[in-house]
Amino acid sequence: MKRLLTLAICIFGIFQSAFSQNYKNDTFPDGSAITPWFKDYTKLQLKDLGKQYTITDFGVTKDSTKIQTVAIQKVIDKAAKSGGGVIVIPKGVFLSGALFFKPKTSLYVAEGGTLKGSDDIANYPIMPSRMEGQNLDYFPALVNAYGVDNFSISGKGTINGNGYKYYEAFWARRKINPKCTNLEVSRPRLVFVWNSNNVQFQDVKLINSGFWTNHFYKCNNVKLLDLYIFSPHLEVKAPSTDAIDVDICTNVLVKGCYLSVNDDAIALKGGKGPYADQDKNNGPNANIIIEDCRFGFCHSALTNGSESIHNRNVIMRNCQIDGATRMLWLKMRPDTPQRYEYIRVEDIKGQAKNCLVVLAWKQFFDLKGRPDVPLSYGDHVTLKNIEMKSDTFFNVEKDPNVRLSNFTFENLNIEATKTAVDKSIVDGITLKNVLLNKQLVE
Repeated sequence: MKRLLTLAICIFGIFQSAFSQNYKNDTFPDGSAITPWFKDYTKLQLKDLGKQYTITDFGVTKDSTKIQTVAIQKVIDKAAKSGGGVIVIPKGVFLSGALFFKPKTSLYVAEGGTLKGSDDIANYPIMPSRMEGQNLDYFPALVNAYGVDNFSISGKGTINGNGYKYYEAFWARRKINPKCTNLEVSRPRLVFVWNSNNVQFQDVKLINSGFWTNHFYKCNNVKLLDLYIFSPHLEVKAPSTDAIDVDICTNVLVKGCYLSVNDDAIALKGGKGPYADQDKNNGPNANIIIEDCRFGFCHSALTNGSESIHNRNVIMRNCQIDGATRMLWLKMRPDTPQRYEYIRVEDIKGQAKNCLVVLAWKQFFDLKGRPDVPLSYGDHVTLKNIEMKSDTFFNVEKDPNVRLSNFTFENLNIEATKTAVDKSIVDGITLKNVLLNKQLVE
């Protein structure tokens, strides 16, 4: 496993600087302006993050076998009470349970430093949280920020979820009950940020999460720059370790990242259930840009759902995909009203088993007594400037409860085993210079 991880990091380094596409004067898919915020890739500097609180200066010992949650939390609390500052994880391995960052605090993991999660769920006390499109009491993440504006994680070190015991417990439970839900096995996420604005993560390695890797709920202005996000899909597989879950957020930039996990790489979420659009805890995602990224193994590079009610203005561009099951996935949940609109995927190269997937997602289907099946919509979806090898190009089903409209395929060069495109499924489909196995499709 260590060898695979090292190889993936080397590949990430080679390709991280390979993208040079510069998008000028561009707009979101609905024609609205992309603000200058999305063009500012300035990295945070340690010297500018306030007073530095190196944890080993405040009673935390260099003992990689000792759980030091209480001692590390005391450093965070001290920084918060003293006007704020940056918590520095120095070189070494520091084992901890759930940590809670406070206003005006941030995290810096130095190169050679590792913040490692405990693999004992007792070190993650249950508290109000958000999982799988519902607000509930659940286990916190290793790193938590509730209402921490300007929260950041930076440095070239590692945050390691130490998830193998959680993986084994999940698969053991699945053997007993193949229909068990993700929440039946107790396991923590790696990072959870709730109701925070102006968040920036950069340069760190985020690996081996017990559950979702990064989860942002009700956040605005989130930048993720040059991250390395990994969980294993060979040997012991890491179940439901989504790289990035965007849950009711506005203005999100994911740039220059490497993502390889045993589930969806980037998933847009926001609520589930037959009346999800009436629940104040749920809501839309808007203005999401994913660019200059490289995707390794994942179930999908970009997923809308499975717990999602409205996504608008989503761009994935200038990315390399290697080993994804799907490039773009619209999960149409038949027990939830959904609207996925103004989505553009462009300037993509690589290979994925499926290019475009629009299928009903029926896992744990529950109308909760609603007499009708709510309608869902997919509108203004564009695939442009794509070179891809795949098994299936157009994996889209005809669903009486789903309305698809205004799909555009432009400048596509696709090698696929299954090339059929059923135009009758979409109300308004435009094909411009689409080559499937070198044959022009009209």
